[in-house]
Amino acid sequence: MLANLTLSLTDLLGKDYLSAVVAAQAALTGTSEAALWAIADRKVEFYPPAYAAHAERLAKLTGQQLCPPMVNAPAGAATKAFAAAQHSAMAPLACLGCTRIGEDGRAYFTAKSEHYHISLGHKFPGYELLTLASQLGIVNATHNNTRGFITRKLEQELVRVANGIALGDQAALTAVIASPDERALNRVINLETGSLAVESALKMLLARFYRLDQTYSEPPYAGRTPVFLVMADFNGNCEANYHGTTILTQILRGMWPELKQQLAQDGLYQVVPVAINDFADFATKVAKFDAGPYKVAGFFHELVLMNYGGIRLTENYVQRCHALAREHDIPTMVDEIQSCMWSPELFLFKEYGITPDFVSVGKGFPGGEYPASKIITNAKMDTLNQFGALVTNGQEELASLAYLVTMAFAEHNRDHTATVGKFYQQAAHALAAEFPTVLEKIAGDGLLTSFVFRDSATTQAFVRFMNDRCYDVSAQTYKANCPPVALTKLPLVVSESMITQLIDVMREGLQQCM
Repeated sequence: MLANLTLSLTDLLGKDYLSAVVAAQAALTGTSEAALWAIADRKVEFYPPAYAAHAERLAKLTGQQLCPPMVNAPAGAATKAFAAAQHSAMAPLACLGCTRIGEDGRAYFTAKSEHYHISLGHKFPGYELLTLASQLGIVNATHNNTRGFITRKLEQELVRVANGIALGDQAALTAVIASPDERALNRVINLETGSLAVESALKMLLARFYRLDQTYSEPPYAGRTPVFLVMADFNGNCEANYHGTTILTQILRGMWPELKQQLAQDGLYQVVPVAINDFADFATKVAKFDAGPYKVAGFFHELVLMNYGGIRLTENYVQRCHALAREHDIPTMVDEIQSCMWSPELFLFKEYGITPDFVSVGKGFPGGEYPASKIITNAKMDTLNQFGALVTNGQEELASLAYLVTMAFAEHNRDHTATVGKFYQQAAHALAAEFPTVLEKIAGDGLLTSFVFRDSATTQAFVRFMNDRCYDVSAQTYKANCPPVALTKLPLVVSESMITQLIDVMREGLQQCM
C-alpha cells in the first residue's frame, strides 16, 4: 500500500536555500518575507488518502462515457507518419491518477504510463511543490554556466541513488563525489531527451577514437575502427535495441543501412549485434572485434528490452558481460530511459549488482511534468568539453524539482513498488497458465510486463479488445522475428485492486481469442 509523504519546499530543499530565495524575492517584489516563508513552509501531502480513494474510484469507471465527446477538434498539421498513427479519441482532455478522459469523453486506464512518462500517475499531488516554487519566484530557465541550486542538488541526489547511498548520509555522498576511483559514478550531464542523453555517451566513447576538435590531442585508440556491441534480434541483426533517434544511435539499431554499411567498410564506425542472454556469443564477438584494426568502443544495452518483446536480460549474463568488458577496457552503457524509476532501487541496474560506465536517466524521473533526461558517468569517461554534450535548457530548475519530488516519493515507497511489481507478475503468470494455447509466456520485470502470444494475429486481436475497452495496451508484432507481445507498463501508484481489474478484463479478451 502506498505510504503518504508530507513535505514543504523547506523540507525538500533546505533552510539555507529558501532563506536566500525569500530574501531575493522580497527584494524584487516588495512581498513581505513572512508571506514568502508561508509559501516555503507550506506542507504538501504527496498522496493523501482522499486522493488515493478517488483514484481508485475513477479506475473502476474505465471504459465508461464520463462526459460528452469533444466537437470541432482540429486535425493538426502533422507529417504523414504522425497523422497516420494519430488516435485523437484517446487524446487527453483531463486526467487524474491512472485515468485519462479522452476526446471521446470516455475514461481510459493508462496501462502504459503514457509511454513511460507518468511514473506517479497524472496530476500527482506532490507536484504542487512546483506551483509553490513558482509562487516563490523560482524560475525554470537558466544557462549551462549558471546551473541553479536545485539542479546541482539533483545531480548529487542522482549520484547518491546510483551509488546506493542512504538518504541523508552526506559523508558517504561527499566521499563518492570526491572519489579517486575513475570508475565511480559521480558525474552528471543535464540534457533534455533520452536520445540526447544516450548520444552524449556515444560521443564520449567516440572521443577515444577521434578528436572532438583541433584542440584535443590524439585519442588512445586513434586509427582503429570503433565497434559498438548492441543487442541482436532473433535474426542476428540489430533491431532488438533502441537507444534514441539521432542518426548514430539509429544506426545502432540497423537504420540508415547504406550509411551503416559504408561507415563500416571505411573503418569509421561499426555496429555488431550480440545474441540476447548468450554470453558465449558476447565473448566471441569481443575476441573478434577487440583485436587488430578493431576496438570494441562500448557495449550498449537495456535491461528489459521494451522495444523487443519485453525480454529481460538475466543477471548472470549481464554480470559476465560487464566483467569481460572491464577486462578489455570496453565501457558499458546501461540505457535506463525506460526502466529507471520502475525499480524499488530507482535504477534497475542496482538490482544486477553492476557498475556501468554510463547510465541514462529519463522519462519516469520527472513524472511527465517536464522533458529532462540525464547521463550519469565517471571520471574516466569525462572527456568532452562543454560544447561536446550540451543542451541550453537541460538544467531547468522546476524540471529538477520534479525529479526531486518523484525521487522522494519513490524512495519512501520502495516496498510498494516491489510488492505491486511482484503481484502483477504473479497475476500475469497465473493468467498465462489459464490460457496456454494462447499465451506462450510472460516476460519483463515487475510493472514492466509483456504478454507473449503464440501468434501475431491473436496478439493484435487481443490488443484491439483491450483498446476498445479503453485500456492502453500495445502490440509489438512488427520487428524481425520478435515474439508477438502485448506490452504494459503500469504507473507506480497502481494498486493491487487496479491490477486485478486489469487482469479480469484481459481474461475476457483472452477468452474471446480462444
